[in-house]
Amino acid sequence: MAAMAAVLRGPGRRFRWRTQALAGGVRGAARGVAAGQQDYDLLVIGGGSGGLACAKEAAQLGRKVAVVDYVEPSPQGTKWGLGGTCVNVGCIPKKLMHQAALLGGMIQDAHHYGWEVAQPIRHDWRKMAEAVQNHVKSLNWGHRVQLQDRKVKYFNIKASFINEHTVCGIAKSGKETLLSADHIVIATGGRPRYPTHIEGALEYGITSDDIFWLKESPGKTLVVGASYVALECAGFLTGIGLDTTVMMRSIPLRGFDQQMSSLVMEHMESHGTQFLKGCIPTCIKRLPDGQLQVTWEDRTSGKKDTGIFDTVLWAIGRIPETRNLNLKEVGVNINPENQKIIVDAQDVTSVPHIYAIGDVAEGRPELTPTAIMAGKLLAQRLFGQSSDLMDYNNVPTTVFTPLEYGCVGLSEEEAVARHGQEHIEVYHAYYKPLEFTVAERDASQCYIKMVCLKKPPQLVLGLHFLGPNAGEVTQGFALGIKCGASYAQVMRTVGIHPTCSEEVVKLRISKRSGLDPTVTGC
Repeated sequence: MAAMAAVLRGPGRRFRWRTQALAGGVRGAARGVAAGQQDYDLLVIGGGSGGLACAKEAAQLGRKVAVVDYVEPSPQGTKWGLGGTCVNVGCIPKKLMHQAALLGGMIQDAHHYGWEVAQPIRHDWRKMAEAVQNHVKSLNWGHRVQLQDRKVKYFNIKASFINEHTVCGIAKSGKETLLSADHIVIATGGRPRYPTHIEGALEYGITSDDIFWLKESPGKTLVVGASYVALECAGFLTGIGLDTTVMMRSIPLRGFDQQMSSLVMEHMESHGTQFLKGCIPTCIKRLPDGQLQVTWEDRTSGKKDTGIFDTVLWAIGRIPETRNLNLKEVGVNINPENQKIIVDAQDVTSVPHIYAIGDVAEGRPELTPTAIMAGKLLAQRLFGQSSDLMDYNNVPTTVFTPLEYGCVGLSEEEAVARHGQEHIEVYHAYYKPLEFTVAERDASQCYIKMVCLKKPPQLVLGLHFLGPNAGEVTQGFALGIKCGASYAQVMRTVGIHPTCSEEVVKLRISKRSGLDPTVTGC
């Protein structure tokens, strides 16, 4: 051990002893590290948005930082680079494919505006996928460069805890590396859930881990689930011209405002997405021609039915990446029901110098921007003499369905549950975007509602916007709501004409009044 300590103290020789042929040797070395100087001030496990933000912020504050990240290939063999879910198999490729679908709709509108567009209009999946994948790969490279520029050490290894200050990482080659740190942040995120109890689900189904990396069109697709992932994927698949069906066990967009969720689904139905409501799949079989035969059951009647699809996409939720971290070994507590790590308001786990942020942490919204901000604030508390905590109230988000749904604050159901129906006033409007008029688009689902306290000045509790560019609209109003805006202040805000967002500052009709909320003019 004395000889090992000498090696550790020698300049430029910190990693000489790290690779061990046997796990026993690794664990023995780990015990020595735990008793002495640590390799890093901060070690981040997970190279997604939250982990990278935390690591880069700590490095900016002058600390020695390392990031370990490893992507386990999906059951279908899909793998990707640094950046986590958002960059590789989430927000970024999803938004780009959503844009591809929106462009298809705009092309359909174009002739109304005088453009002569050759018919029929065809979409090339391969070309779109290649462009999206190339952009994602550029982001992977960008993250590597940013870490290097900030002198953050990056290890492409699969890490698990050896003791409270040490992890053992295994590379693809099988090589083992020991890393130790004063502070360790777990930011491993989650992966899609598979219904392993269903015959053929794992063998023949794909998830959001795969859909964005397909080289060929998925063809006729069955999307199983009612999450925002399910509806977003079904929306852009329909939008680029694919026969798409959504199989829903229960309600759409659980956790979101249910009136808005119903309107989202109505719009999708009216624009070609098919829905099998109240149904659950029971079996998937591959036919000789390569297509998939899916059997499902109606939960109400018990009746069984079958259909033939080219692709089955599971979008039934996500599970946190905690099972292989060896958390029990070091005493990090998890919620046994969902396997998420239990943290306090400062992101501290049951072990004082081990933290968890992002999707892997219990009680946190599964959103990239919240993980990024939480990571930065954690680094500032640890190394920057800050005490600022992440505020998870009034976090805005958008569901990128064909008609986008943006929201911030409480749903109508949540507001009623907290304050009582008699203390809530809801202002609402059905409106028609100007860009829908010439193209004669149906705007029957374009809808806005503002949920307020009834007592003056009527504090705004929540805003819900369904329409074009919902994310861009909601982002601006989120600042006002975060700052405690009242209904009276919103009504004194001058709108930008002619825009969809100006309809928010014109919300005069309350649900309580019973008056028709349809906007008829300026």
